[in-house]
Amino acid sequence: MINCIHVYTCNNEVIRKRLLIDGDGAGDDRRINLLVKSFIKWCNSGSQEEGYSQYQRMLSTLSQCEFSMGKTLLVYDMNLREMENYEKIYKEIECSIAGAHEKIAECKKQILQAKRIRKNRQEYDALAKVIQHHPDRHETLKELEALGKELEHLSHIKESVEDKLELRRKQFHVLLSTIHELQQTLENDDKLSEVEEAQESTMEADPKP
Repeated sequence: MINCIHVYTCNNEVIRKRLLIDGDGAGDDRRINLLVKSFIKWCNSGSQEEGYSQYQRMLSTLSQCEFSMGKTLLVYDMNLREMENYEKIYKEIECSIAGAHEKIAECKKQILQAKRIRKNRQEYDALAKVIQHHPDRHETLKELEALGKELEHLSHIKESVEDKLELRRKQFHVLLSTIHELQQTLENDDKLSEVEEAQESTMEADPKP
């Protein structure tokens, strides 16, 4: 792209110099005027030598005009080729700009993807550090199995204790019942003793007939 811009600048400089040298085409107009004047002088020439001299001048002027015309055509063709070249360069620049925009968009996508990958890696690293602080699956299963066995053992102990408590509860109930019956028997015995003592006292107090 830099070379194309350099060529474009050089061609512009060449065209500018040509315009400064040739002006607005006054050189061609001057030659035509000289040719017309030479033709008039040739027509009005009195002697053969003067006519021949004017004739040679006309031929020289015609040659100059033809040369100038040929040069102008060459310049015109060159300008056409330069215009085509400029259009080609312009299209190439447009394609380069479009390609640059596409590359920029692709680079932005790659940057976003790289940021996303970096974020995921950071999250993965943090998660891996957390996982490292915990036991692995095999150890966890062994611990769970041991806890299960311990819970089963404790459950058996609980059932045994509950059975013993139930037995003690029944025994205590029987004991309370026995104590209550014994107390009732003792109370009955006391009442019976009191009745007997009362009867004996009455018998002693009554005289014999």
